[in-house]
Amino acid sequence: MDITSLMNAFLSTQSQQGISKATGSSSADVTSILANALPSLLAGANKQSKQTSTASSFAKALASHAQDDTSDLASFYNNVDLNDGAKIIQHLFGNQTNSVTKSVAAQAGVTQKQAVSVLSAAAPLLLSLLGQQTTAQTKTAATQKAKTAQTTSLMSSLLSNVDVGSLIGNMLSSGTSTKKTAAKKSGVDLSDGLDVGDVVGLLGNLLK
Repeated sequence: MDITSLMNAFLSTQSQQGISKATGSSSADVTSILANALPSLLAGANKQSKQTSTASSFAKALASHAQDDTSDLASFYNNVDLNDGAKIIQHLFGNQTNSVTKSVAAQAGVTQKQAVSVLSAAAPLLLSLLGQQTTAQTKTAATQKAKTAQTTSLMSSLLSNVDVGSLIGNMLSSGTSTKKTAAKKSGVDLSDGLDVGDVVGLLGNLLK
């Protein structure tokens, strides 16, 4: 699975409907929240995989979530753990969690509580998809240290030279004509190792 396939699964109609059912948010709101938050989520995952203090635990989390069955997203979201998702969001955004979720909510035109709820439902799927992408290629690693190093390398490769904003815009350009803008081209390039500290600035660009 490349980054485009991952994003297609994450933003799919089945995913939107599953999150809508799990959180009580409309599909349109779910789409807008996910589209505006995805660059920040990927930036957070990239940072988690690179930081010495978090790389090992993040690699283990990906391996654990890789075992989730994502072939039927309706079933996946029927069993999604929102508390676990909230913890994932905290890890990905760190001390910027409040600022990021507040900005995402403003861009999506929803309350911050609603944005947090939707992201908490979506976060386990993101880790499952990333885990499936990386774990299959790290099975032969002899030690956890080697697995962690390979995971970091794979994450960097997956997210390098990717303009996430443009990809999202292209994916959703044929979607709704509602007043809410599901996604805007942000010109974000993760090849420079964008981290969560850059997220607020990124979302500022999205809000223009």
